[in-house]
Amino acid sequence: MKAMRYHEPGGAEVLCYEEVADPEPGPVDVVVDVVAAALNRLDVVQRNGWFAMPGFTLPHIAGMDVAGVVSEVGAEVDGVAVGDRVVVDPSLAGVEDRSKLGGRGDLYGELGIIGGTVDGGYAERCLVPASHVYPVPHAISLETAATFPTCYLTAAHGLFEVGGLIAGETVMIHAAGSGVSVAAIQFAVNAGATVLATAGTDEKCQRALELGADHALNNRTGDVAGWARELTAGAGVHMVFDHVGTALFGPSLFALGIGGRLVNCGNSSGDEAVIPSLGYVFHSGIKILGSDPYRPEEFGPAWDTFCGDGFTAAVDSVFELANAAEAQDKMLASDFFGKILLKP
Repeated sequence: MKAMRYHEPGGAEVLCYEEVADPEPGPVDVVVDVVAAALNRLDVVQRNGWFAMPGFTLPHIAGMDVAGVVSEVGAEVDGVAVGDRVVVDPSLAGVEDRSKLGGRGDLYGELGIIGGTVDGGYAERCLVPASHVYPVPHAISLETAATFPTCYLTAAHGLFEVGGLIAGETVMIHAAGSGVSVAAIQFAVNAGATVLATAGTDEKCQRALELGADHALNNRTGDVAGWARELTAGAGVHMVFDHVGTALFGPSLFALGIGGRLVNCGNSSGDEAVIPSLGYVFHSGIKILGSDPYRPEEFGPAWDTFCGDGFTAAVDSVFELANAAEAQDKMLASDFFGKILLKP
């Protein structure tokens, strides 16, 4: 099969469109013919050598978000058949040992991730545990399904399992043009929260409003904390959902009201953050919460919500697999809204 693989870290030039061996399923695995795979920031930072997940090895085929058609099933697979249209849970937590991808389920150690630590969807075919594929309703395209796994599970876990967001609360969501925030805006609106979205351009702010955000602000020109206070009659927001990190950490804290929660699930602008006022943090009972990996049992309910509650898949652009370098350059330039897709 053809795959986009790299053998050493570096710029886009290290990506090689080459022939690799077809995956072969273990007794409880399936092979998925990839119809679409969505890009994530991890694809680029691991390729560049800026960061690597525990257990990452070279050569590597990236691509955590995979949707396609089952083309081969292991001898002991039950409930999944050749021809099924599926979306893939990329986390290898909860995979049984009989799978070729078993033994990688340590949530806080070497957690295996399809496309993150083992070969993923930048290929014509992908090996997946049968327990980690979910049927795609015929009313939903496989391209739409490919936008779901990493971003929507990250958002749902951070908002609800970690942050405890409930109806009637107000949440501020940064980087509204990113896939995670597109998901978070829709989950929060669906849960009955008031959503304040911020983004780096006026165009992305407008797109956030179209997704359902109640208010939007250009965070490069506006006063994030002051805006939040103004919209909440001085009270501040109940939660900030953040994966930007360094650039907006201080304003995020000051946007929070009494007992507010800052839920962090990323560090796209840097790995160091300054708390501008410890006094404000402890006096106001502010909670800073790290959003850890989601659990296997969370995927199905989140997928059902996505399928059943009229969510919008924000697809920015689609590239052929052979043009993955161009797609990754677009991601690095932050020149996108939603998800960038690759198609073999």
